[in-house]
Amino acid sequence: MKDVRITHIGGPTTLIEIGEWRILTDPTFDPPGRTYSFGWGTRSRKQTGPALAPEEVGPVDAVLLSHDHHADNLDDRGRSLLGGTVVTTMAGARRVGGHGLRNWETFTLSDPDKSDITITATPCRHGPPLSGPIVGPVIGFALGWAGQEHGVLWITGDTVLFDGVREVPRRMTVDTVVLHLGAVKFPITGGLHYSLTAADAVELCRLVQPRTIVPVHYEGWSHFSQGRDVVERAFAAAPDGLGERLHWLPRKPSGY
Repeated sequence: MKDVRITHIGGPTTLIEIGEWRILTDPTFDPPGRTYSFGWGTRSRKQTGPALAPEEVGPVDAVLLSHDHHADNLDDRGRSLLGGTVVTTMAGARRVGGHGLRNWETFTLSDPDKSDITITATPCRHGPPLSGPIVGPVIGFALGWAGQEHGVLWITGDTVLFDGVREVPRRMTVDTVVLHLGAVKFPITGGLHYSLTAADAVELCRLVQPRTIVPVHYEGWSHFSQGRDVVERAFAAAPDGLGERLHWLPRKPSGY
């Protein structure tokens, strides 16, 4: 098995090191304090800055961009890191360049001096039913490589619980899930959620049964309605020992 290390930089942004590959997810590096519009009367204030500046990240082989049109997944400073291989949605690739994927399509990271990594796009729905035209397309990513013993590394992307993400464990075995949380809500749409609640995350993980659960994208923005404390309580009360599989990453490299 390749040595795998994950650094949580902040929000959805992680640096995933798989062997000699260095993969960045959803680059967000702006400082805190600014309010961003997400369209249709929704907005959010960034409350926490990144653990690393872009220049501190080091060389990156690829960027996995779940979507490009919300600043909590790609901001102004994060765009400076899109110069290499970018894998994103079809619409995102038209706007920022890179390789666009539809659900369940694959792209292979290949280098003569490294082992290939296969990236499979997984479904996301970034809001309630029929919200797609408003919130725009989003994808997650399942990473596979030769010698994987216990399944893929799955990055859910920003999504609610729906049939598309329930399809993931029917198609593949997941070893580690990088779980986008936060239970996003906006005043203009009341109680509707635009990302996983803690309860829905528990339900999803009961279906997936990963060995390791890595929460991200639950802090640092005013539109999150649930933080770490709510997630911890939900998983602690869950059956199947799910709470013991929850790993909160410090803001430094951590192996799993």
